[in-house]
This record gives sequence, structure tokens and C-alpha cells, in this order.
Amino acid sequence: MISMGEGKKIPRGVPSSESVYLPPHNSPELRSFQDKNENLTRNLWKADEVINFVFSSKYQPKYHEIAVAFIGELSGKTYMEGADIGNFLSGKGVSKATFYNRVLPRLRRVGMVKIERETVVARESMRKYRPMKVSLSKTFGNYFMKIGDSWLACVDDARSRKEGQEKL
Repeated sequence: MISMGEGKKIPRGVPSSESVYLPPHNSPELRSFQDKNENLTRNLWKADEVINFVFSSKYQPKYHEIAVAFIGELSGKTYMEGADIGNFLSGKGVSKATFYNRVLPRLRRVGMVKIERETVVARESMRKYRPMKVSLSKTFGNYFMKIGDSWLACVDDARSRKEGQEKL
């Protein structure tokens, strides 16, 4: 880390918890998404191919495997509660620590899942507990569509300005 004085430090790079994996657009890892004229193709990537941008199968194979299995399970239901998640973890032999400390937080952070909690007070003991409910979220897709649409607008604007100048 680089010090900026007054106890402030700048990290040397992007923290891994705040990054996504973007292989080169022409990588053999990716199925084609555009033609030679840069027009989108109609084929869609499957969930495991999309999850590869969050947990690279090349660099984080275990997390990728867990995330793909979890999203697959979650896709078959509208939501999963704590007991459902516990059954999933024990059925797949996945460590709770790995899932709750690594996989689920990142899926939430990038907007692939949303986590809702409700505060419940048990009548007999008056103890509060907050059951968790996890569901799929569109935020990840909306986030990247906004980035992509904004970039396409920048390119279209630059090209139209150039065409306008050439006509003069």
C-alpha cells in the first residue's frame, strides 16, 4: 500500500472482493456474442457461463462449482430459506464457512442474489432471530446492461460526430 499521509493508504490494486473476471472478448473461454460487424448474436450464455465472470472456473474452480450448484438449485425455486440452504450444503458436502463467507457474499455484492431478513421474536424465550431468505436478483444484469448501453451510446456518439465532420 502507498501512504498518503494522515494515516490514509491507497491499495495497489482493486481488492479481489470488488472485482469481476473479464477474459479477453475473443477468448476461447467465451462463446461468441457478436458477429464480424459487432452486432449481437442471438445466443445466450447459460448460468454457469455468466457465473464464470464472478467466480472464474480457471482461477477459483471450487467457488465456481459451489456458485453454479447453488444458483442451479435456487433457479428451481422462487427462494431458499436457511433450512433449504443447510440441506443444500450438507447434500453437496460444501463447507458452511466457504459458502457463507466467500460465495454468498460475493453473489449478493454483484447483484445475482438478494438476501432478505425478517426479525422474529420467539414467544417462549423472547429471543430475537433473523431468518434469511435468498432469491435470484436482476441487479447483476441491470448493472451490466447499464454499463454496456452507456458504452454503446459513447461509441455511437463518437461515430456520428465523425460522420458529421466528414460531410462538412
